[in-house]
Amino acid sequence: MKMILGAIIIILFLLFVLYNVFAIIRVVVKWYFGDYLNKYLLIARLDPLYKKPLQKYLRYYKQLNPSDKVVFEKRVQKFINQKQFIARGMEKITDEMKALIAGAAIQLTFGHPSIYFTHFKRILVYPDSYYSEISQRYHKGEVNMGGLIVLSWKNFVEGYADNEDGRNLGLHEMAHALHLENAVTNEEYGFLDDDMLKVWTDLCFREIEKMKEGKSDFFRVYAITNSKEFFAVAVENFFERPGEFHDWNPKLYDTLIKMLNQDPLKLGRLG
Repeated sequence: MKMILGAIIIILFLLFVLYNVFAIIRVVVKWYFGDYLNKYLLIARLDPLYKKPLQKYLRYYKQLNPSDKVVFEKRVQKFINQKQFIARGMEKITDEMKALIAGAAIQLTFGHPSIYFTHFKRILVYPDSYYSEISQRYHKGEVNMGGLIVLSWKNFVEGYADNEDGRNLGLHEMAHALHLENAVTNEEYGFLDDDMLKVWTDLCFREIEKMKEGKSDFFRVYAITNSKEFFAVAVENFFERPGEFHDWNPKLYDTLIKMLNQDPLKLGRLG
């Protein structure tokens, strides 16, 4: 009887030890690998309701090779899962809205697999241009440090009506989000290469001066507003007119390739 009781006590003790050992292992794994898994692990496949809009409207997605398409789809689903989509002045946010907005974000960050614009938790969608009480004027879209991305759906859709005019509201606003995300202190901070940013800034101001002097007209005039708008306009043209962009200013184009870690002319992620 004593032997049986002793054996039971030993077994219980061993189970207690094993439980605590595994608990410690779980804590260590979560602490050491948690951030990595959160950034890179793609589990959920894209809901078929979201896939149809991508296939219909997103040229970038349609031109990816099969393996990259799968990655793109899973990243779109992960982006949708992380954001709160809010309707303003309309009944609801549709599946198509979620899919295409997420698609614009992932298109821009496809070369940076860990970036999901963590700072921006909410995406507001208006049916058309909306009036801002702060600026006291109408907007098509905006991104602010409060963690909001705001879009006019009518203008967003118009950006995909012509894939070669260098005008795409979704890419434009996501470019602003990317620029801000790189500067916000969080787990996604500083993902853009500092050296490339310095090169870009120098080339940016040179080009703005040329535009002001009437010596360059590839980008629309809005690009000279400031360096942030120049970057957003450049991103639109990078994806919609890559061939013309490269021929017009190879150095500026190549710098953007290195910053975004992708080349639309090759439609492949680098490195």
